[in-house]
Amino acid sequence: MLTLPPKVTPRAFERLSEIGAAGQGKVLRIAVDGGGCSGFQYDIALDEPREDDLKLSDKGETVVIDSVSLPFLADATIDFSEELIGARFVIENPNATSSCGCGTSFSI
Repeated sequence: MLTLPPKVTPRAFERLSEIGAAGQGKVLRIAVDGGGCSGFQYDIALDEPREDDLKLSDKGETVVIDSVSLPFLADATIDFSEELIGARFVIENPNATSSCGCGTSFSI
């Protein structure tokens, strides 16, 4: 079965550029951890790249996903959203069968 790698929108790369992640020697790390109200939760943070990371780069910025989290994020889209309630990186994950209202917790 063919699994597609995650995608990062131009808007997400633009936001990384605005905050100067690469200039600080940082990448945006997207990870999946156990926990949260639905079983799994996303961990999104500026971090250092690691050797086993999948690296997605554009506009001089990089998003990384560790090898353990990668199967949970196959064909997902990483975006940046600005709404009245706040601005944040968001993940549209076709593998998630349900998610909670906070948007950071999901189940498979």
